Amino acid sequence: MKVNNLTDKQPYNSWTSGQLNPDYYQDYATYFVKWVEAFKKEGINIYAITPQNEPLNRGNSASLYMGWEEQRNFVKTALGPQFAQAGLSTKIYAYDHNYDYDNIDSQKNYPVKIYEDEVAASYLAGAAYHNYGGDRSELLEVHNSRPDKELIFTETSIGEWNSGRNLEERLLEDMASIALGTVNNWCKAVMVWNLMLDNDLGPNRPGGCTTCYGAVDIGYDYKTIRRNSHYYIIGHLASVVKPGAVRIGAKGYNGEGITYTAFENTDGTYALVLLNNSDVKTKITISDENNHFAYDVPANAVVSYRWKK
Repeated sequence: MKVNNLTDKQPYNSWTSGQLNPDYYQDYATYFVKWVEAFKKEGINIYAITPQNEPLNRGNSASLYMGWEEQRNFVKTALGPQFAQAGLSTKIYAYDHNYDYDNIDSQKNYPVKIYEDEVAASYLAGAAYHNYGGDRSELLEVHNSRPDKELIFTETSIGEWNSGRNLEERLLEDMASIALGTVNNWCKAVMVWNLMLDNDLGPNRPGGCTTCYGAVDIGYDYKTIRRNSHYYIIGHLASVVKPGAVRIGAKGYNGEGITYTAFENTDGTYALVLLNNSDVKTKITISDENNHFAYDVPANAVVSYRWKK
C-alpha cells in the first residue's frame, strides 16, 4: 500500500518512509476496523487509535509519511466513515508527533488544519503529541484554537542520551515537563514509552531505538527489576488520581520551583500532585475551603496527596 510519492504512485517496498497510496485508503481503514474488532472479540476494548505514529518522521522503524492533508483525506473518506458504519466507539486522535511539527513549515498546526474540514473534524476526538521537539506550550495554542477537541500526550522516552537511569536528574524534569506539564496544558492522558525492556534494552525492531530504557527494566531472571523515572511519575499520579477523575482548578501558591495540579475523584476525594523543584524545603498549606492541612515538602521532591472532601 506504500508509494514513493502521490504523483507517480510507484510501489515503495520499505519499512521506512513512503506514503499511503490513496487507492488503498478503504483497505487500510478496513484493517483498522478488523484489528479493533479482533481485540474486542478477545475481551480487550481499544479506547483510541491514531492513523499513524509520528507521521512526519520518514526514518522511524517502521514509518509512513502522512502530511496533514493526507491524514485529513484518510480520516474523512475512509477511517471515520468505516468506524461509524461498524459502530465502533474507539476514538480517533489526529497527528501523534512532536510539538514543533519536525520544523516542516507546511505542517505547522497539523491537527488544527485538519479541524478546518468539519467532516474530518467530526470523526476526530482530538490530537496527540510527543515531546522530542518543540515546547509543550504548543498544547495550549492548539487547545485555544479548538477547545472542543481533546489533547493527549502519547510518547516520551528515557535512555542513554538523557541520563535515563539517574533519578536525581530525571525525576524532577520528567515530573515538570511530562507528568504535570502536559496535564496542566489540557492533556487528558499521559503515556510513556516503553513500559518495560530487558537487559539488552529490547526488544526492538532493526533500526529502532537501541539506547532506550523502559519505565521498568527487567532482568533475564525475571526477578531483577530497575525502576526508572517514568515508573515514579506514573506512580505519583496513579496513587492518588483514580479512573474517572477530573482535573480541577488550583491556585494560590506562586513560589519559585513549585508546580502542582489537582483533581477530583469520583469516590468523593480530592487529589493533588506537587513538585518542589528547588533546593529549599517549603511548607505548603492545602485547602479545599472545607478542609486544610500543611506539609513540609522536602527540597527537590515530589509529593502526592489524597483526602476526603
